[in-house]
Amino acid sequence: MILYRKASPLRIRRSPIPEPPFWPATIVAPYAAKRTTPIAIDYPALRASGAEKLEVNVADHVRDELERARNIAGPVLIDAAESCEIVFRRGEEALQWCEDESRAALFLTSTPPSRTYEHATIVIAAWPLRFTFDSIASPWGVAIPIIYPHTTDVAVLERLADAARDAGASFFAPIPIELEPTAKQAIASSMQLTADDDRYAMLFHAPLEPLQLATERHIAALASERGMHDFVVPPRWEERSNWNAAVLLSLTASRMIAMELDLDLAGSIARSARVIAELDKPIARIAESARIGIIGGIDETSTELLEEWMRGDEPSFAAFVNEQWRLKRL
Repeated sequence: MILYRKASPLRIRRSPIPEPPFWPATIVAPYAAKRTTPIAIDYPALRASGAEKLEVNVADHVRDELERARNIAGPVLIDAAESCEIVFRRGEEALQWCEDESRAALFLTSTPPSRTYEHATIVIAAWPLRFTFDSIASPWGVAIPIIYPHTTDVAVLERLADAARDAGASFFAPIPIELEPTAKQAIASSMQLTADDDRYAMLFHAPLEPLQLATERHIAALASERGMHDFVVPPRWEERSNWNAAVLLSLTASRMIAMELDLDLAGSIARSARVIAELDKPIARIAESARIGIIGGIDETSTELLEEWMRGDEPSFAAFVNEQWRLKRL
């Protein structure tokens, strides 16, 4: 395969709060307009488009641009998925910079990096579909982009979950992807679907959101059954940091909203997550000297959840929501 290359600046985007499914404070993208077949996935945007040309824009001076940039806060999501990373290795160049600077990084890739990284979590994107995974020394897991009909098939998901578990993955997480019309057409063409095929009708004429949501919950159930986390685990997840606390609240709130479970409370928890993410003082220091409830703008449920989490326990309310979330498809 030949990738036609164009020069491009390094794309850097910051987020004030953790957002699913990757929870980054900073997104670093050394490639733009990525191309693979039959579709190209923009993971930060959670969107897939058709790929007419094998063409990619590549950042040439990754380390220089990162050193010139300000406020590269961790965790840093490095978007280096698909075939362009195999050829150009610009993503791993950004990962090495994060390692040298001791910044927590989430490395999204389709193939394992060439070495072990102390401060990184490796996320293997299972696209194009693969049913074997190499064991990785760094903390790692598998992300499943939900693309009808490829990764919505129950038998396919079972095989992927087994393969991830057998290789030692710590998490097995769904990534909801919006299919643009060009992506749908590319999928139909690659599978030679015709207008009288039920899959064609589903792809073009039916709302895919209910199936996507059901598949997310099914993947969560598969992960839990196999002893893996059912979400992308941020690097340094064991630390009781403000960002990790906000991730925990955001994860709980987002699942409640998706299930339409007590939407008023879910909104309060989401607002509490923003308050925690924007705190100037470390939440661990607050918990040592006072009750977390003294923080203004935190609802009572979030307070109790975070206090259990600070003690090292699994928060009971989050466990309840997660149990409701994990629902296998028939």
